Amino acid sequence: MHDDLIARAKAWLAEDPDAETREELAKLIDAGDVGELSARFGGTLQFGTAGLRGELGAGPMRMNRSVVIRAAAGLAAYLKKNGHAGGVVVIGYDARHKSADFARDTAAVMTGAGLRAAVLPRPLPTPVLAFAIRHLGAVAGVEVTASHNPPRDNGYKVYLGDGSQIVPPADAEIAAEIDAIASLHDVPRPESGWETLDESVLEAYLGRTDAVLAAGSPRTARTVYTAMHGVGKDVLLAAFARAGFPEPVLVAEQADPDPDFPTVAFPNPEEPGAMDLAFAQARTTDPDLVIANDPDADRCAVAVKDGADWRMLRGDEVGALLAAHLVRRGATGVFAESIVSSSLLGRIAGKANLPHEETLTGFKWIARVDGLRYGYEEALGYCVDPEGVRDKDGITAALLITELASVLKEEGRTLLDLLDDLAVEHGLHATDQLSVRVQDLSLIADAMRRLRERPPTELAGLPVVRAEDLTRGTEKLPPTDGLRYTLDGARVIVRPSGTEPKLKCYLEVVVPVGTHTGLPAAHARASELLSALKRDLSAAAGI
Repeated sequence: MHDDLIARAKAWLAEDPDAETREELAKLIDAGDVGELSARFGGTLQFGTAGLRGELGAGPMRMNRSVVIRAAAGLAAYLKKNGHAGGVVVIGYDARHKSADFARDTAAVMTGAGLRAAVLPRPLPTPVLAFAIRHLGAVAGVEVTASHNPPRDNGYKVYLGDGSQIVPPADAEIAAEIDAIASLHDVPRPESGWETLDESVLEAYLGRTDAVLAAGSPRTARTVYTAMHGVGKDVLLAAFARAGFPEPVLVAEQADPDPDFPTVAFPNPEEPGAMDLAFAQARTTDPDLVIANDPDADRCAVAVKDGADWRMLRGDEVGALLAAHLVRRGATGVFAESIVSSSLLGRIAGKANLPHEETLTGFKWIARVDGLRYGYEEALGYCVDPEGVRDKDGITAALLITELASVLKEEGRTLLDLLDDLAVEHGLHATDQLSVRVQDLSLIADAMRRLRERPPTELAGLPVVRAEDLTRGTEKLPPTDGLRYTLDGARVIVRPSGTEPKLKCYLEVVVPVGTHTGLPAAHARASELLSALKRDLSAAAGI
């Protein structure tokens, strides 16, 4: 076993094109570090519907140039098999460690395979890549990003020519092509031959961002903005300037790209502490709202002043606000969301006589809804211009929420006032999440098994009306690893995260509210129910 491990590591070392990972691996081999070598050679990073994502380092279980070259070669083979030989593959990348290298390797592999590669001019938001695919009539797109993961990670996201991320069976077919690559020496990688795009693609994207706003709408709301050390700043500032909003006040410490994300433990606006600097800036400049993008700017977080201090709105709250705003503007078409998002969207769409769809988790599913006009997911993802970007877009979402804040400002109201109105009209929909991060993935499988073997009959004192195992699929949904409990006045979904070592439980309670005077009591009741749901679910799952 030990000799076999060393042999595999040496074979990998002989092919590795990257001096940095070669040196790292050579040291591990020389030291005979069986534990570390086993962790890196115990399998291969699995190519799935989120593409690839993992820690940077040498070996098949890490993100590195060897793994990326194989992934690109597998994608190229898949595209050629499916009649796209000679097509354009557009490649974008963020500012993480190695992103530019991975983008260049992908361009070389595509060129060597007879496809035409076009690389975005510099690190840019993921939605610009998603836009460029359809704008350029590409057959596929690749974005090198690990989004809001920790600094040591990178990733590889694949889109097909419709501009949305891959879904089954394409993921498995691409994975099979990757597995079929025997040696990196079999993958031609010319030194040149691909195109580096100019600013016209970004100009075309920015040209569309204006279109998400209503002509002549108020543009007065003042914002504080953080790019979370990512690539959003320049594009967001350009979009806001074109729209005629006041220039956002930047959180200077987080404004420019930095792959080490020095001011945050996790560069995700949802993580505790990530918004602290933005709130500090807001306390000194007193804006109407705070906006944050995640590092690749496909997500948008919004915070508002609530009493004496600032609080971040939940993704479901922003999702409902944007929906209500679009309805008021007379939008038509399908309003869609993932099953883990709030049922309030369905109520808003229903009252406006608009079709409403629920999909599996992930924008790869939301973007595929026929006739989509607006889609959102509770994890801060919003698609407000599906014709332009068939994915979540943190830039256009920021424009739209700032337009809504401006409209309300002219009426002497705030986003919180509108949330109160929605609660009175449709019932208070309060959501929360129980999220457990693990080192040992078997703990997640154990929790899921425990819940399947002994499904709870009541949670928080509410009877479970229906328990569904989503691995079997439903009338409307393909199978997925998840459990859904419908309670009298609440809903719970439990699923393993697709991108992180986490078990995620999504909780929603709906408390009827008669009038605005009943809101404080409804909020208190909702908090009490959510706490009890967390407690009882933890016990049932053994977490």
